[in-house]
Amino acid sequence: MLKKCIGYFLTLYCAMAPAATVELKGKASVTGTILAEKRDQIVIDIGYTVLVIPRSQVLKLLHDNEAAARSMAAPAPPPVAAGAPAVAVQAAADPVAGQGFYRTAAASAPEQSVRELVNTIGSAVVQVRTPAGLGSGFFIDPEGFLITNFHVVEGETQISVEVYAIKDGQMERKSYKQVRIIALNKFGDLALLHIEDKDAPRFTSVPLGDSDKLSVGDHVFAIGSPLGLERTVTEGILSTKTRELEGSLYLQTTAQINPGNSGGPLFNLRGEVVGVTNMKITMGEGLGFAIPVESVEHFLNHRDAFAYDNDNPSSAYRYLEPPSRTKKPATE
Repeated sequence: MLKKCIGYFLTLYCAMAPAATVELKGKASVTGTILAEKRDQIVIDIGYTVLVIPRSQVLKLLHDNEAAARSMAAPAPPPVAAGAPAVAVQAAADPVAGQGFYRTAAASAPEQSVRELVNTIGSAVVQVRTPAGLGSGFFIDPEGFLITNFHVVEGETQISVEVYAIKDGQMERKSYKQVRIIALNKFGDLALLHIEDKDAPRFTSVPLGDSDKLSVGDHVFAIGSPLGLERTVTEGILSTKTRELEGSLYLQTTAQINPGNSGGPLFNLRGEVVGVTNMKITMGEGLGFAIPVESVEHFLNHRDAFAYDNDNPSSAYRYLEPPSRTKKPATE
């Protein structure tokens, strides 16, 4: 009977507790039921766990009615430019960059020629440099979030990103050196980076496609910096969708992949990223491999599990602080 009463009390308390959205620094937000508001922290139930958020990380606390009013007053998304690939913004909330962190492709996007697509989305592909070498990457968000391979930045903290843009028929390049590692997945060979230079503009980004919809023989192409030759385009076909190597499945393609292509995108003819190029067989030609884009989406959606601790480069992951012991009430 006592357990039932306690369960009823907790259910009643949670039902009566105010729901709210906590806006955090770094454009993040958390929505849930407020359990306690203290001078130095906020305790919030997000459904599957309870978070303790330090006040120093909170920008604003919006209760249900305020959050609803703000969402209704939010500006409409900008119109899509003519000729740009049709995309749909992902609706899931993002703990790093808010909503619309990356885009997924619309089913109605038309196929185009490689030449047209390179002119449209080629500037979304970048070169990633470290003291140990270089690789490629691509923007998934205009705010400077980009994907590359883990092995491109493995063991490095001094990272620069070189961006290429075509203006008046000429290629302009600019290097950004304030690059932060957001998340790393060693076993999936993926890394999420963010450009944090103060003068950084909004970048051209590309949508993520669906490799499951590919068929063997479909045309694909890669853009990257093989051997440091920036903005190199190679075209081929999809050889197989399920090449098993060391326990993981890869897309195999005849598009030429060489050192320096690592971390670059593999596109379909709709301008959608269907894979991340990461390796080749050195003793053969036309035997390149790419990580399926579904693995990239899983990495992005669960990046908190792979979050990188920039304050402790020796540890590639961020661990949550253990809960403090509950203080016993003073006896009267």
